[in-house]
Formats: sequence, structure tokens, C-alpha cells
Amino acid sequence: MTDFQSVHGAAPTGVWAAPGRVNLIGEHTDYNDGFVLPIALPHATRAAVRLRTDGLLRLWSEQGDGKVTELDVAGLTPGAVDGWAKYPAAVVWALREAGHQVGGADFWFDSDVPTGAGLSSSASLECVVATAYRDLYELDLDAAGLALIAQRAENAFVGVPCGVMDQMASMCCAEGGALFLDTRDLAQRQVPLDLAGRGLRLLVIDTRVKHDLADGAYAALRAGCERAAALLGLPALRDLDLPGLPAALDRLPAELRPLVRHVVTEDARVEQAIALLDAADLTGLGPVLTAGHASLRDDYGVSCPETDLAVAAAVEAGALGARMTGGGFGGSVIALVDAERLDGIAAAVTGAFKAAGYADPRTFTATPAAGARRLA
Repeated sequence: MTDFQSVHGAAPTGVWAAPGRVNLIGEHTDYNDGFVLPIALPHATRAAVRLRTDGLLRLWSEQGDGKVTELDVAGLTPGAVDGWAKYPAAVVWALREAGHQVGGADFWFDSDVPTGAGLSSSASLECVVATAYRDLYELDLDAAGLALIAQRAENAFVGVPCGVMDQMASMCCAEGGALFLDTRDLAQRQVPLDLAGRGLRLLVIDTRVKHDLADGAYAALRAGCERAAALLGLPALRDLDLPGLPAALDRLPAELRPLVRHVVTEDARVEQAIALLDAADLTGLGPVLTAGHASLRDDYGVSCPETDLAVAAAVEAGALGARMTGGGFGGSVIALVDAERLDGIAAAVTGAFKAAGYADPRTFTATPAAGARRLA
């Protein structure tokens, strides 16, 4: 490992961390003003940081190519930065665009959030930069405000029209709980999630199929949802409830109906999941997860053969439920499992991948962790 001082020539001012996330339920609802229920992962991006007075942003990553990326803060513009460095650059740009008088800094990054796995590695990187800048520049921004800055960075600078869930999860999740978030007004509630106390585990299956949400598919889905809401005369699909769904679908062109059906039923699944958690019925989450995957696969069209196989193999091996998590087109699957069956289910999924000729998936358990914070 290369330390901060050997890269930047002096000691850092401090060290910050921001986690990745898995979403229990509520996929592709955030940009429709809907509900989501993520947890933060123990996996995080860590950043050692020192401010600069010359307006330069110098970026180095333990997972990078060994070179320092040097940028002029005053000259940051969307489309001008490539590769992983565009994410931290985007946050600095967004802060300045929002009127915050921030300048340069030296950054050293290290991350164990898998990239391209649907676990919000980009939001983790954005949020650790936002949190460090907030503290070092003494900005009057709370966690939700920083999440909105990070979302704008990804939307306007990186070019991914994501909702705010990933950034809110990275900023606002609490250890031992899931974040019930209304993405319309950012109202939130920490819902206790004591999986271990109930003899359960949340198995994460990284299919190792990489996705790139900037390739246009994500944007097309969002545009379809916005078009459907406009045709229905609604501010967002959040404003359509389950009882009104059949009549609304009759008013829409055929290509938009599956998108609307997914969003409306997915919001309902989030509310169903919250009711189960409030009643301490954690095992009841299983069928909700599996139903969510079927909707993502059949209506929203964002699954792939590897994620479908992971879900099917996990459920066949005894998982209480499983579904794709994240934006889709690859990435990861979560499975709710009894603790004593954890190893067997993980082995069954790996075996199914081998039989199908796929690369071995990476598996690990997720426990609800804390959001972005200063470490030192």
C-alpha cells in the first residue's frame, strides 16, 4: 500500500469514509419520487485529505494506475474528466456550482466496495469527497444536503440521471438499521434490522457481470417513466397507487405499461416490507424480495441471465427470497437466508454458475453499517 505522504509529500489533515450500499427493496423508484429501503455496507471508500491553496485537485487511488490525476478546480467542466477521477471532480464542481467557496485538495483513496457490482461504488466515492469537503471547508450542509450535491455531481457532471437513493444511503444510513426513505421530500426513518438476532443472514452474490449505467439504458428507462407520468397527468409515477393501476395502464402505449407496472408495484412492496419489519416479521421479507426480482426481470427488463440464475439457484437451495439489487444489467443479487443454510446456499449458487460456464461469483454477508463519517 502506498501511503498519503509518499504520494503528496506531507501528512493528511484527516481521514473519512463513506460506504457502499445494498437496497433491500425499492429499485428504480427513486427517480419516480417513490420509496426505497437500503442499508449501508461495511465496505467503504476511505479518503485521506489535505487542503491546498493553489486551486489544484490532486487525486490518487490505491485501485488506480499509480499516477496522480491533477486538475484545476476553477476549470472543471462536465465531460472534461475521464475515468474514476470524474466522480470526485464532479463533487467539487457541484459544490462550486451551488455557491460554496471551495478550492483544491490532495486526496488519497482506498476502497473495498466492488466496482460495477450494483453496490454504489460511485456514490461511495462521491460521498466521501463531499463529507471531507464539508468538514474541511466548514460548509453549512447536513447529510441530506451533501447527498443532493453528490447526486447533482453524478447527474450533471458524470452524465448518469440517477435518483438520490445511493447517495442518501451512503450519507444517512445507520448501523443496525435500514433507511426507509421517501425520495420526494427526503423524509427518512431508521428501521431496526436485526438479522442476526433472528437467525438470518443477508447473502450478497456479486455476479461479476459489470454494468455501466452511463451507456444510455438507464437514461432511457427514466425517460420512459417520465413520459408515462406526463401522459397520465401526474407529477411522477409515485402519485399512481395500486387501485388505480389497471385503469392507468389502459391509457398508456404498450411499451410504457411494464415500466409503470413495476414502479407502482415496487413502491407497494417497499411499504409491505416496512410493515413486516415493524411487525418484526423478518422472514416475511423473503417472498417480497423474490416478487421484486420477477418485476425487475419481466416488467423493467434490467436483469440478465447471471442475476436470474443467482436468484433461482439461491431460492431452490432454500433461501427465503432473493432478488437483483442495484440499477441492473449485471451486478449483484441479495438473498435472505437462514444462518445455518448460508454456506450451502452460497455453494449452490457457485455450483450453478460453474455448470452454466459463468465465472465464479463473489459471495459475502451484508450487515447494516454506518453512513459517511470522519475516521481520524
